[in-house]
Amino acid sequence: MSRSDRCSLRERKVVLEEAGIKTLDPTKYPDGDIAMDAEKRMKTVYELADQMGLESRELLPYGHYMGKIDAAPVLNRLGKKPDGKYIDVTAITPTPLGEGKSTTTIGLVQGLGRRGKRCSAAIRQPSGGPTMGIKGSAAGGGRSQCIPLSQYSLGFTGDINAVQNAHNLAMVALTARMQHERNYSDEKLLAMSGMDRLNIDPTRVEMGWTMDYCCQALRNIIIGIDGGNGSRDGYMMRSRFDITVSSEVMAILAIAADLADLRARIGRIIVAFDKFGNPVTTSDLEVAGAMTAWLVEAVKPNLIQTLEGQPVLVHAGPFANIAIGQSSIIADRVALKLSDYHVTESGFGADVGYEKFWNLKCHYSGLAPDAAVVVATIRALKCHGGAPVPRPGKKLPDEYTRENVEWVEKGCANLLHHIGVVKKSGVSPVVCINAFVSDTKDEIRKVKELCEAAGARVALSRHWECGGEGALELADAVTDACEEKSRFTPLYSWDMSMRKRIETVAREIYGADGVDYSFEASSRLKQIENDPAFADFGLCMVKTHLSLSDNPSLKGVPKGWRLKVGDVLTYGGAGFIVPVAGSISLMPGTGSNPSYRRIDVDTATGRVKGLF
Repeated sequence: MSRSDRCSLRERKVVLEEAGIKTLDPTKYPDGDIAMDAEKRMKTVYELADQMGLESRELLPYGHYMGKIDAAPVLNRLGKKPDGKYIDVTAITPTPLGEGKSTTTIGLVQGLGRRGKRCSAAIRQPSGGPTMGIKGSAAGGGRSQCIPLSQYSLGFTGDINAVQNAHNLAMVALTARMQHERNYSDEKLLAMSGMDRLNIDPTRVEMGWTMDYCCQALRNIIIGIDGGNGSRDGYMMRSRFDITVSSEVMAILAIAADLADLRARIGRIIVAFDKFGNPVTTSDLEVAGAMTAWLVEAVKPNLIQTLEGQPVLVHAGPFANIAIGQSSIIADRVALKLSDYHVTESGFGADVGYEKFWNLKCHYSGLAPDAAVVVATIRALKCHGGAPVPRPGKKLPDEYTRENVEWVEKGCANLLHHIGVVKKSGVSPVVCINAFVSDTKDEIRKVKELCEAAGARVALSRHWECGGEGALELADAVTDACEEKSRFTPLYSWDMSMRKRIETVAREIYGADGVDYSFEASSRLKQIENDPAFADFGLCMVKTHLSLSDNPSLKGVPKGWRLKVGDVLTYGGAGFIVPVAGSISLMPGTGSNPSYRRIDVDTATGRVKGLF
């Protein structure tokens, strides 16, 4: 049985027989098999670069089918060329299964390609946590994927590893410094290192370690326990691991303008505070240069392709609930010079991913979108309308395979809220109904009716099953929206106090009645607001993606609640103040039925099996 409505015979003929775009039927084959089959016919990275208009010196190949783009010469060469149309893909509040935002991003680009548009996508590199956990590789799905799948999903060109090494090097420098300051007198410390004492406060260490897996056992740890070497074994203190893609180093990679900007920001990362309340940075530890050395290649965007041969730039990481969750500014700037239509992706719903795209990423880039796509599924609308929440690894409840227009209509309150978020930014929203086989005509008709009444374009898209041919309606709606004059406007002024900004996002974007702070969060926020060094910092909220509120169990559009901020983090290099709302961790957990149970290798061919 198909995941989405069957394409017409004509569409299926086009999909299956068009030269160079033959793919297996996704109603019969899993995503990994479809990708593996398509990889037999994919373009070389040289052909892809030529198609984009890259010069040979601007392409840095990683084998035959992947590469990096040296952004600086591209932007120097094409600096005066007008940018293409800029489209962001976001979504409604998803179920724990995800609603196909990456699939839609790829499908839209394939649809634009079918319409003869010079187009590209920018997506985020998948984290090893979800790939080996429950969500899969984030390559898209069905006939709307990017390839090569295995390489993309498992390490790729090493960017996440570079971020992890850079981050952990800062912690090595910090913990070694703390041990030496404990073990040596001022005179001996100065003689051995040439550095004065930093007086690091062990209770004010801001950073933890990173690992790119979901591992709840490492959320809270003790390090530096004395062994056979006594005090030479380290400095004992509480610490933690965060998932690598939530690292401030990854945030810097996403917003950096170039290598020089990245180097400057790396040097401003606040690792800890001293006993007098002053920040201790990576520059104070004299480790910023070495950290940047790990990132020289990582700052260059990666290049792969869709199943239908359109270029896909991959750069920076996911998780807009605990990180910025955006593809990089560098990738978007390059693609906008090389494409007439460029589609970028923001994590999760418009309340988290699009809000950060709107008020953080676009502030740093100076770019403004021409349209925004809000991905919705009948499945998610039923969830918000009263159906039991689906659980990864469990059988989909029967309620999702039976028509229930009433649930869909009630759940549309959540969709309309996200449409309202996009409209507040001054951008034209396009609702993409990501079609499933169980969707009925009356359910789809009700969604279209409510969206159009709210002033949004709406398109039914069958890209999962039909690829670009199934996304033509979506492509047409997006190109039409791009012709409207954008009135893109920030939600708030950066002259506004941080507390007022948090209140504005809570009320205007989440629908909260106000904000309550823990004692610790309030104290930290007061220090931040009284320190002029933080005056030009941006706001990067940490909040669950599974609800508009800070409580993941509250679906639809919750009323009569207040946002609870329990902590406030300071990202000195990225330039972010990061309030943490609700019960959320920077290290996700691995569930009881993880994906790694189904991943293996065909030892005869070396092919990876079980990725999706």
